[in-house]
Amino acid sequence: MPSELERAMESLITVFHRYASKDGSTNTLSRRELRDLMDNELSGFLKSQKDPAAVDKIMKDLDANGDGQVSFEEFVSLVVGLSIACEQCYQMHLKKVGKK
Repeated sequence: MPSELERAMESLITVFHRYASKDGSTNTLSRRELRDLMDNELSGFLKSQKDPAAVDKIMKDLDANGDGQVSFEEFVSLVVGLSIACEQCYQMHLKKVGKK
């Protein structure tokens, strides 16, 4: 039976490929596929962004090799960055709760 972390990794891979398989290559996300993924899987994050061009900026930042596509490795950097930000918020919350 897979561990919780192994299931999380499997989920990350499965979600990436579910969206990557919509256009052309099944190994990369196009801009449209990235938008679909973020609209459906990261909607809370996307709604919190005040900039309507947020996905375009994220795409530009993630596309490290400049090929107009986001590979799994490039996508993982987004997930890592968001996870770090969420963990920092969690730590701040714990400090606030501890002060009461």
